[in-house]
Amino acid sequence: MQIKDFKVDKSLKELTSHRTVVLPVACYETKIGDNIQGKIPLHWHEEIQFILTVKGEAMVHINEEKLAVKEGDGIFINSGCLHSAEDVSGDCVYICLNVSPHYLLPQELFSSYIYPYISATNLPYISLNPREEWGKNILDSIMEIKKLINEISPFYEINITSLLTFIWQQLIRNGFQLEFSQAEVEKHLRMKEMLNWIHQHFAEKITLGDIAKAGRLSNSECCRYFKKILKTTPINYLIHYRIQKSLPLLQERDSNVTEVAFKVGFNSSSYFIEKFRKSMNMTPLAYKKNRN
Repeated sequence: MQIKDFKVDKSLKELTSHRTVVLPVACYETKIGDNIQGKIPLHWHEEIQFILTVKGEAMVHINEEKLAVKEGDGIFINSGCLHSAEDVSGDCVYICLNVSPHYLLPQELFSSYIYPYISATNLPYISLNPREEWGKNILDSIMEIKKLINEISPFYEINITSLLTFIWQQLIRNGFQLEFSQAEVEKHLRMKEMLNWIHQHFAEKITLGDIAKAGRLSNSECCRYFKKILKTTPINYLIHYRIQKSLPLLQERDSNVTEVAFKVGFNSSSYFIEKFRKSMNMTPLAYKKNRN
C-alpha cells in the first residue's frame, strides 16, 4: 500500500515500518503525485531500497546527486542515504522494494558480504539498467517479489528470501569497487545534525549562525554543505520545512492562516503567504479550501 504522508523523526529518518506481517520486507507501488506534498520528501532509513519506474519518469535526489529514472529503469539506494523523488512526467509510478540489510543473508555472512557494502561511502546508489543482464535480473526479481507478496502463495516467504539473495549477489558480483572515507561519513553526519536541529527548532527564531553551530561549522561552510548536498541554502531549506509543517495545520477545520504562520515560525502572515504561494503555487487559504 502506498505511503501518502511520510512521517519522519527530527533527523529525517522515516518512521514507516517496512515489512510484511512475517518478513522485514515491503514492496508496493507508489504514484508520486498522490503524496500529500506532491512529491516524496527528503528522508532516509536503515533499509536498502530498490526502485523500478513502471510509468513516466522520476527525478531522484540521493545525497549530493540527482538522476532521472525513466520508465523501465531502476535504482538501488543504499542504507542511511538521504533521498527524495519528484515527478518529472506528471504521471510517474514506481515499484518500491525496501529490505532490512540484516535479512539479505545469514548473520554469519553479514560482516563479509553485507556490512562492507552498506558502509561504503562511494555507493550511495547504483543504477539498474534493464539493457544489462544483471540489471534486468534484479528488476525482474523485484516484480516477482511484488507478485509473491500480493498473492501470498504457498512458501512465498521462502521464495522471496531466495530472490533477495539472488538480487544481492547480482549487485556485488558486478565489479563495484568499495571505498570508505571517514571525511564523507563526518560530512553527512554533520548534515543530519543540522537538519535535526532545524526540525527541533523550526518554530523559533533561527539564524544562519544557529544552524551552522548545530553542525559545528562556520556560516560559509554551512552554506557550502547545504548547497552541495541539498542544492539549496540553509534558510531556504528552513522556509520550505516550515511550509511543509504548515500543511496538516491548514487542513484542520478551525485553523486560521495567521495563527498557522506564527505556529510554524513565520513572523508575519504576509511573508508566509508569499513563500507558500511560491512553493505550492497557491495561497494558504486556497490550499485550506481545497483540503476541507
